[in-house]
Amino acid sequence: MKRNYGIVILIFVTFFIISFLTNILGALNPSVSKSFDLTETMAGFLPFSFFIAYGVMSIPSGVILERYGAKKMMLAAFVLAFIASILFAGLPSFGLFLFSLFTIGTGMAILQVVINPLLRVAGGEEHYAFNSVIAQLIFGAASFVSPQVYSWLVTGIAKEPVQQGAFISFIAKFVPSGLSWVSIYWIFAILSLLMLVLIFIPKFPKVELADDEKAGTKESYLELFKNKFVILYFLGIFAYVGTEQGISYWMSKFLQTYHGFDYETVGANAVGNFWGLMTIGGILGLVLLKIMDSKIVLKLFTLAAIISLAVALWGSAKTALYAFQISGFFLSVMYPIIISLALNSVSKHHGSFAGILMTGIMGGAVVQLLIGFISDFTDLKTGMMFNFITLAYILSIGFWAKPIISNKTINLKKKQN
Repeated sequence: MKRNYGIVILIFVTFFIISFLTNILGALNPSVSKSFDLTETMAGFLPFSFFIAYGVMSIPSGVILERYGAKKMMLAAFVLAFIASILFAGLPSFGLFLFSLFTIGTGMAILQVVINPLLRVAGGEEHYAFNSVIAQLIFGAASFVSPQVYSWLVTGIAKEPVQQGAFISFIAKFVPSGLSWVSIYWIFAILSLLMLVLIFIPKFPKVELADDEKAGTKESYLELFKNKFVILYFLGIFAYVGTEQGISYWMSKFLQTYHGFDYETVGANAVGNFWGLMTIGGILGLVLLKIMDSKIVLKLFTLAAIISLAVALWGSAKTALYAFQISGFFLSVMYPIIISLALNSVSKHHGSFAGILMTGIMGGAVVQLLIGFISDFTDLKTGMMFNFITLAYILSIGFWAKPIISNKTINLKKKQN
């Protein structure tokens, strides 16, 4: 099939928007908690509301995609994101924020299911691996940018009107006093509306789902659940996303609580750098996976993440600031390695298994509730120590994983001879 460069670019833009909307919560946490006077458990409901949508929608989205096609699904996803963003931005309240997060999360879960097979078809199967790497780099870049945009908005709105500039001055008119962070949801609404226009215009190629992209039958799911490794790898994704969000979501608040860093500037920048370093770590991970067994890479990076988190929790102010950010670098390889080990550990029903693994993303919801609950009864530092449990589980995968096919590596000794 001829490559459709316009659709490929649109998919890359979609990856950027998904990340931009998804990974802002860590930067917002202190502001939201202050505005709505939240306990840590209540603050944990924010990521819970967002990521639980993945648990609800990942498998159904695969079924719906086969019936309605990629274009209708993408339009529906951004309609949900637009309505939720503009509703909350216009009427900010805690209850409506939870509803908005779940609705946006539902839209993002739909997009995650749709755009990967669409990228394979539009970009050509022979270029799919390369395009997927580019998409992940774009995803990481957006995670770095969104906290910077948030910081720019809130600091700009805090200035005198004559110093704000035209755009900030315009947005400030729609933002309630004392809730400058809500301005980011007007940006989300604008971006969602632009995406609706961009998606509506072009003609999409017909997507024939590969076997590993299809949702599968009820029988295939029942057969998979009888395999203990399916459950173990589901818990692996659950633990990974729980850890990723368990650090990125709480780090800004931790830096403010224990070290007095300003959450709207230093904290937001730290969250952005966390995601930026995760992207850089992913690039290094690609290189290492060519020369080392993936299980060894997973063990080394997980041990480094545990050390980095420990330094962040018990180190000095400056040490903690940088250690939290560096932990993102070490988390970078975990998701792709766990996914590849999982899919290489079963011989059939890969589409159904992929749906089960994507449902594990709801770990980003559950772990945050647990951290918040523990923090309310003890303190935030103790709550964040829960991440050591999830990291320990990820480390264990490097020991018990027995893939049918291991990642292909370059034999350096043979090359030298």
